[in-house]
Amino acid sequence: MTWPVASGSLLLGFAVAQATGVRPLGAIVLIAGCGWCALRWLRAAGAARTAALVVLYVAGFALSHVIADTLGTWGSVLFVAALVGFAAYLLVDRPASGLSPARAVP
Repeated sequence: MTWPVASGSLLLGFAVAQATGVRPLGAIVLIAGCGWCALRWLRAAGAARTAALVVLYVAGFALSHVIADTLGTWGSVLFVAALVGFAAYLLVDRPASGLSPARAVP
């Protein structure tokens, strides 16, 4: 499951930058989180979906700055974190069928 890391790293990166006042520390969290996810996305879903999700992650980060005036800083980060996490779930993490492997019929 990558969606918790994808969305959580956006939240944690912002929290680190806010708490320390050092934006590059938040950026380290973002880069580490996105990099970790990208490696797993590449193995599980291929280059096209990985590229789409990395672009969404970076665009979400940028979007959070644009919509912060409307939603507030934490509101905007929560919104894009949910968006990125949902996309990661849909494109990579979602099971292929509704059945768990133990209950699947051969």
